[in-house]
Amino acid sequence: MSETSLIAEAGRPVGSRATRRLRSEGKIPGVLYGHGTDPIAVAIGAREFQIALSGEAGLNTLLSLEVGSANYLTLAREIQRHPVRNVVTHVDFQIVRRDEVIAAEIPINMVGEPVEVNHGDGVVEQQLFTLAIRARPADIPPSVEVDISGLTIGASLHVTDIAVPSGVELETDPDASVVVGHPPRVQTADEEAAEGIEGAEGVEGTPGAAGSVSVEATDGEG
Repeated sequence: MSETSLIAEAGRPVGSRATRRLRSEGKIPGVLYGHGTDPIAVAIGAREFQIALSGEAGLNTLLSLEVGSANYLTLAREIQRHPVRNVVTHVDFQIVRRDEVIAAEIPINMVGEPVEVNHGDGVVEQQLFTLAIRARPADIPPSVEVDISGLTIGASLHVTDIAVPSGVELETDPDASVVVGHPPRVQTADEEAAEGIEGAEGVEGTPGAAGSVSVEATDGEG
């Protein structure tokens, strides 16, 4: 995995007022931590940070963070966003080493054409969108793929159906469903309606039987 260089300012002022001023200047407050290093308050350019994570690796992009005269290999973690504007408001940078195995999550992309499901007017539902893995920083893949070309209606694909690169260890349950082929929604609605009618007929039949008993008892009394 390639690395992206990013310059961070150390010794940023803390506090809500100082934080608002940083953001108004187009900067993001953050914290650098890990491997016995005392947490360092930093600030980075918002635009530069967005560009750094815009590549194929996304959040798993290795960032060579330059802080003063020091340089740290990091990953962006615990990214906080504004609830309305969706802009990044704070970032934690985790220091990593090239030879250590770390935890990460990578996106799952569907590939292929589900011919059988399409011919049956079925619906493909992706139920799992990320995969939890463990790997060395340079071995973390940008994403993994699940091939849905052989999917049929009523069948599902699981984590075990996903091929992961060498050096990557799965943390997600191997039996977890990733993609499911559902029957047509109209057919499902029709089946539910039919079940409702059958249930209603059963309910109607019960009072009828009770009524006949009542009539017989009346006739007997007469």
